[in-house]
Amino acid sequence: MRKKIVAGNWKMNNNLEEAIQLATKVNEVNAQQDAQLILIPPFPYLKTVVEIVDDSILVGAQNCAQHDKGAYTGEVSASMIKSVGANYVVVGHSERRTYFLENNQDLANKVNQALVNKLVPIYCCGELLEQREKEDHFNVVKQQITEGLFHLSPQQIENCIIAYEPVWAIGTGITAEPFQAQEMHVFIRRLIADQYSAETANNISILYGGSCNPKNAQELFALPDVDGGLIGGASLVAEDFMAIAHSF
Repeated sequence: MRKKIVAGNWKMNNNLEEAIQLATKVNEVNAQQDAQLILIPPFPYLKTVVEIVDDSILVGAQNCAQHDKGAYTGEVSASMIKSVGANYVVVGHSERRTYFLENNQDLANKVNQALVNKLVPIYCCGELLEQREKEDHFNVVKQQITEGLFHLSPQQIENCIIAYEPVWAIGTGITAEPFQAQEMHVFIRRLIADQYSAETANNISILYGGSCNPKNAQELFALPDVDGGLIGGASLVAEDFMAIAHSF
C-alpha cells in the first residue's frame, strides 16, 4: 500500500553518543502524524537506535551484502540487519554506485537478499548532472529500475520503496525543481504500470531525495506522485527532520 514516508539517512556521521542523542530527540519530539518515520543510522548503532525509538518510528540500514553469509570480511548481511530489529535497508544509493562501483546486478542481488529476510528495500535511482544535461536522464533511470527491480513478482515489488535522487542534487544544496521531481516520479510510476499494472504502480511509495529540507519539503510533498523523502543532511538535526516530517 502506498504510504507517506520520511526516512533519515545519517550516512557516515555521528559517534555513538551523538547517535543516541539524535535518536532520543527525534523520539521525544515525535508526534502523531500521517508519515511513517524511518531512521537509517550507521551499522554500529542499529540495535541501539531500535531500542531507543518507540513503535511509531522504524529503523533501516544503509546497505546490505548481496550474499547471505560466508567469507566476505567487512560485509553485513540482510539476515544480520533483520536480527537486530531493523525493518528497512537502502539499496543502490548513488554514493554506493559511485564510490563502491555497485552495478544494477549487484543491487538486484541485494534486493533479493532484503526481501528473503523480510526487509523492505529502499531502492535508489537517479542521474548524474551530465546525463541530465544530455537529456539522457529518463533512459538512465529506466535502466536502473528495469535491471534492479523488474525481475521481481508483483507481490515482491509492492514490498519495495523507490527513492529518486538526482545525483546532482545530493548534498549540493541544489534541489530539483518541483516539475522535475514530479516528472520523474510520474515516469517511474508509468514504468512500473507498464511492466506490472496500474494497481501495482499505485501501491508503491516513491520518495524524493536530494537537498530536501524544511523550506522546500512542503512544496515537494504536495506533488501528487511524491510520497515523501529520503533525507540526508537535514536528518542529522532532529528539529529539521521533524519539520520535514510534518510537511504533508
